[in-house]
Amino acid sequence: MDFRHIPVLLDQCIEGLNIDPDGIYVDCTAGGGGHSSAIAARLSENGRLISLDRDPDAVKAASERLAEFGNAQVIHRNYSELDSVLSELGIKSVDGILMDLGVSSYQLDEESRGFSYHSEDAPLDMRMSRVGMSAADLVNSYSEQELAKIIFEYGEEKFSRRIAANIAAARKTAPIETTKQLADIIRESVPQKARREKNPCKKTFQAIRIAVNGEFDHLSIGLDKAFESLKPNGRLAVITFHSLEDRIVKQRFAGWCKGCICPPDFPQCVCGRKPQGKLVNKKPIEAAQDELEHNNRSRSAKLRVIERSADSNG
Repeated sequence: MDFRHIPVLLDQCIEGLNIDPDGIYVDCTAGGGGHSSAIAARLSENGRLISLDRDPDAVKAASERLAEFGNAQVIHRNYSELDSVLSELGIKSVDGILMDLGVSSYQLDEESRGFSYHSEDAPLDMRMSRVGMSAADLVNSYSEQELAKIIFEYGEEKFSRRIAANIAAARKTAPIETTKQLADIIRESVPQKARREKNPCKKTFQAIRIAVNGEFDHLSIGLDKAFESLKPNGRLAVITFHSLEDRIVKQRFAGWCKGCICPPDFPQCVCGRKPQGKLVNKKPIEAAQDELEHNNRSRSAKLRVIERSADSNG
């Protein structure tokens, strides 16, 4: 299986990062190396790109794709460890950082990874790092109440309780070990009308994937470490693919852009707080029609870019 895929919002990301040819950049989610190779191609011999990924398959693919660039290196690490990676490399701060969130096209298409509800008999895995708790472990060991909470909160699935109840009932007979087994249970748990409108498995599979990989915890930590790693005037660009992760990014960006936090009835500011950053784009950037026609994955993508203030400590 080829890990390469069409990078989403590529031109907009490059423009948003405002690349300095002699600068230092980080791609926190190397994937197939699409965004990384575009960044590396715009750097001089003095520039530098560090690409990270928690998925060993992605690290291998991105390393092969970036081999032609002497200014790029790929490291097998989670972006929530960004500060440690930069410290180990002797880098104090960087000029720009890109985070392309969510699951890659390869991970969805490679049946052995167990991410897709379209697979006929794939193992129920969903681990981006290929280590630790799998989706099968979660589905077969979590209580019915825990499953319902995960499916409702991470998948925004209104039939979460019924789905969790049917999972708990089914696993009493035999462990749920494949994507097809789980998908069949989900389909049987929702009304016929919901099945006709769209694939009823999407939200539950998303929720379980997020839980298995601790995506929101890593995102929250990673965002803070990324912003702290920027030089003054450095930029952080983040691509999200669903409302939950976009909300986290939007709120974090808003917090960095907020100045005075004194009560509104104070006659003047006494806190002295200044904005740490400013939004490069007030509203999220979405794919244009021509990209939508050629890359279906871009349909739900949103790009937000923030620039660290010039007077921030970098």
